[in-house]
Amino acid sequence: RAVLDAEPGMTVVGVAATGAAALSLAVEHRPDVAVLDVNMPDGDGLTVIARMGAAGLPTRSLILTMYDDDENILAALRAGAHGYALKGTGGEEIVAAVRAVARGEAVFGAGVAAQMLAHFARVATASPFPQLTEREHQVLELLARGMGNAAIAHRLDVSAKTVRNHVSNILTKLHVPDRSAAIVRAREAGLGGPHEAG
Repeated sequence: RAVLDAEPGMTVVGVAATGAAALSLAVEHRPDVAVLDVNMPDGDGLTVIARMGAAGLPTRSLILTMYDDDENILAALRAGAHGYALKGTGGEEIVAAVRAVARGEAVFGAGVAAQMLAHFARVATASPFPQLTEREHQVLELLARGMGNAAIAHRLDVSAKTVRNHVSNILTKLHVPDRSAAIVRAREAGLGGPHEAG
């Protein structure tokens, strides 16, 4: 609080010791930025973020915590956090992170950013076709199982036109001339498993 209050143009409108108190203060004051921890007495910062979003608050959130593991970082992103910094970070960096989040930027401290890059690199290398989106990967998997567009559309609960668009994107990204060539590439990479009619 002392660090932020000392900054020109910044005002701390409240300090909460618990998740419930943080949510109550956010609803009352509607601050530009809420600085929260992953773990808080009676709850956690991620639940507060989700509840602020559900309440329609314009407040953006910065997680400031000692937890630097992939699981907490990704959970914070899924909850809607706009930034993630580690405790022990210098006061200037925390102020800069709060200002950046207030401006609408996404901020991740140096240690967190390196970890996120490593995580996504692992995920990309685990996938045989990292250039595909998750949905394109699902469509390719179902193509490799022998399913047609209508069956894929039904399975993924999307329109046949959407499936056609995904197939077109897959062909472009895999640099193959047609669906059959895409299926061959997918099966060579181990996709497909048991074939299904469709």
